[in-house]
Amino acid sequence: MQIRTSTLAWSAAGLLALGAATGLCAPALLQSLASPAAAAASADSGRDAPSQPIPLTTAPNYRAIVARNQAAVVGITTAGPINTSSAQEFNFGNPNGDDNPLGQFFRGLPMPRPHGVQHAQGSGFIISADGLVLTNAHVVDGAKEVTVKLSDHREFKAKVLGADRSSDIAVLKIDAHDLPTVRIGDSDQLGVGDYVLAIGEPFGLEETATAGIVSAKGRSLPGDGYVPFIQTDAAVNPGNSGGPLFDATGAVVGINAQIYSNSGGYQGVSFAIPINLAVQIKDQIVKTGKVVHARLGVEVQTLDQSLADSFKLKTPNGALVAKVVPDSAAAAAGVKVGDVILKFNGNPILDAGQLSARVGVAAPGDKASLEIWRDGKTLSLTAIIGNATKVVSADESPGASAPARLGLALRPLSQEERRQAGVAGGLIVEDAQGRAAEAGIQAGDVVLSVDGTPVQSVEQLRKMVQEHSKQIALLIQRGDIRLFVPVTLG
Repeated sequence: MQIRTSTLAWSAAGLLALGAATGLCAPALLQSLASPAAAAASADSGRDAPSQPIPLTTAPNYRAIVARNQAAVVGITTAGPINTSSAQEFNFGNPNGDDNPLGQFFRGLPMPRPHGVQHAQGSGFIISADGLVLTNAHVVDGAKEVTVKLSDHREFKAKVLGADRSSDIAVLKIDAHDLPTVRIGDSDQLGVGDYVLAIGEPFGLEETATAGIVSAKGRSLPGDGYVPFIQTDAAVNPGNSGGPLFDATGAVVGINAQIYSNSGGYQGVSFAIPINLAVQIKDQIVKTGKVVHARLGVEVQTLDQSLADSFKLKTPNGALVAKVVPDSAAAAAGVKVGDVILKFNGNPILDAGQLSARVGVAAPGDKASLEIWRDGKTLSLTAIIGNATKVVSADESPGASAPARLGLALRPLSQEERRQAGVAGGLIVEDAQGRAAEAGIQAGDVVLSVDGTPVQSVEQLRKMVQEHSKQIALLIQRGDIRLFVPVTLG
């Protein structure tokens, strides 16, 4: 089985992939799709349930929900340079390897191809009458042109105000007014078993509605620990990505993003990003044009029964701390290797993925209470949540005209990332646009040198680029392969 995003790509690139990053310092270990939280809740509800029959309820008025909202659901088509290869060539589960917890840095190598255009298709929905549209970040990833098509068949060129790969949320703006909008709901109020309805454009089929129920909440997927997904059995297929998930009242409670499949199509397990998280990301993008994520500074793993027995825990619940990053929020709070984090801000932590999701929706500077299991007893700690590693973007820094000519947002590799990549230094590409993207450079690539000279810092790269007027050759590493990529300067 494989996790797949549900963007429809009409090219050899196959399905575009979601790039997500955990709210922790490093990706949590792979988790089973089985949710201990859901199992525990189910067991508790079974024990507490009265013996009398549960009253029957009527199904939602799906016809009314579709009639009220279908005009606010849009189709999104994109065009961009071809820089990915077929998913079948790489054993990562999706074209860019993002199912793998290290997929953000190690991906199957599609050779850069400076010529040619790929077209992709997804969905979205209008959240303001003056033209704000929400969709998935992977729908518009790498796109040079984005077109939004309304239900009345009008088409608008869209501006991408911002896209956050960690949460897979993108905000678009079209030049239109008096548009129909959806009503935003509260995803925290959803419960397992609630009715839901999805509207989108699977396989390009406009205004398609599918219904189901909430199958689970707070689902942590491999490589996507930052997002506490809503799992549903509503039919979601390629092209549904970015489309809205409605509750029984007709309010949007999620954004359809991924499916669990070994065929690339719907098999009864779909995942949506909670709308509460999406709105939080949207507000940051609209206000500042970027998104700041929280960072606790620990690497954690989920307990099994053997580990629980070793740490004298009655149940295998919690997140076991395998590493504490120096000078991090966790280190300042007194967290130690071998601690088991049982609660975060009073919320039980049943596995590593839950901790990642809780940290991910916090804001830098927030106070967080931690309940820790250490040496056979519990204790309470307080952490001041830190800021995730800041991306040094070319056009944010003073005198940054040189990297801006490349279209790259870069940061130095951490010690752990250097170890994983097997390199002594280099810069990780957080975002690639403009000339660099046209040359085939992607987020996750590691820039090792410029014209054969090793590069260690963004400032060094800036100076080296300033010395060139027409073209440079960047040595990049992607997966196990290194190659020089010529980039024409703008």
